[in-house]
Amino acid sequence: MRRFSGVRGTLWPVLQSADFRVIWYVGSLGEVGRRMELLVLSWLILQLTDSYFQLGLVLAFNNLSRPMVSMFSGYIADRFPRGRTLLAGQAINVLTTATLLSVIAYDFDLIKPWHVFGAVFIQGITKAIEDPSRRTAIFDIVGQRRLVNALSLDVISHNIGKMAGPIMGGILLDTTGFTGAYSFLLSVHICNLALMTRLRIPNYQGPAQIEPVLRSLKVAVSYAWRSPVLVSLFYITIVMNALAFPVQQFIPAIGRDHLGVGVILVGLLVAADGFGQLAGAGIMAISRDLRYHGRVFVLGSLGVLVIGAIFVWSPWYGLTFGLLTISGIAQSGFSTMQSAVTMLATPHDMRGRMMGLLSVCIGAGTPLGALELGALASAVSIQSAISLNALAGLLLLLPAIAFTSLPWKPLSQAETEPALEPDAAPEPAAGEA
Repeated sequence: MRRFSGVRGTLWPVLQSADFRVIWYVGSLGEVGRRMELLVLSWLILQLTDSYFQLGLVLAFNNLSRPMVSMFSGYIADRFPRGRTLLAGQAINVLTTATLLSVIAYDFDLIKPWHVFGAVFIQGITKAIEDPSRRTAIFDIVGQRRLVNALSLDVISHNIGKMAGPIMGGILLDTTGFTGAYSFLLSVHICNLALMTRLRIPNYQGPAQIEPVLRSLKVAVSYAWRSPVLVSLFYITIVMNALAFPVQQFIPAIGRDHLGVGVILVGLLVAADGFGQLAGAGIMAISRDLRYHGRVFVLGSLGVLVIGAIFVWSPWYGLTFGLLTISGIAQSGFSTMQSAVTMLATPHDMRGRMMGLLSVCIGAGTPLGALELGALASAVSIQSAISLNALAGLLLLLPAIAFTSLPWKPLSQAETEPALEPDAAPEPAAGEA
């Protein structure tokens, strides 16, 4: 008789792990704070400047640090205790939020755009440092067999934050103003810092032979370059983060200027794709023996771009919300499989560095995309700019779909090579050629 493949057959073993539950709670609460902060500060920039370009700068500065630090954050994830790395990053978030709150509370008229850009830049640094450590820690806790289920739950937590953060931010902005909203945000960061002290992550110290950092990074880049699957995945990641995902930053402007709604409904609209991602991640979380990870990743990318080309032309709030929710379902496939493919295609002692490379690709695309979209929206219209970007993304995805095995072949896990030459990378996993 076939084993039951529902929630109890797939998620229950993952959720039984107390260590996984704690890191899951940490991810959820951290995303609530991050998404709430982005909405509050984006609305603040709109009120201060009324500029689409400067609204785009919020996202650009938030991701500007990724290319600069992500390669080294992956190295940190492979060399240092991951729990301490997460604690350090969250402590910086608390200090940054407390500093900006003190300026807002003392005299709101002192707030300038550069204060906002500085705060989101620091937030971007801590996220770039934390992500490789947190994602590889999930692998260490649950193992290969439950990885997709665990990452789907992680995407669920990501989307709980993506929904709750903007909704709470919009309500608090409308009822308590910027001071009240940012005070609540500080309490969220402090609670998450306290929760992180309970993290217990299996101790992985990396290879016995410690390589110099630059040589170590060279080995990781060499391995990725020789893997067609990883090259395709990183390429699609850059395209999506340059041309598709910066749209999220401009939803407050779409809500205010195109749909004519206030900050509460703007917050709900920003959260719309999170509802879809939650549904999509739930479906994948109870899936069993998924083999074609790359196919789900590619189909998710295509879905996000197609919806992106059409949702901005909707004249009705309800339809716009529905289309963004459908886009979120597609994005859940992209988000879950992005990390799953990266880790399954990488040896154990290089996973942190490869997740760092992935973060570099995210950071390389997002700031440029946000700047380009903001400038184009200022020159033409926000609807035309978003649609043109989505169509360009669809065209750029065609080579990765047609000429690589990413969507067409199942992926087998990469095994650690026991003895690497200092300047040599291991052979890519079977099924990647």
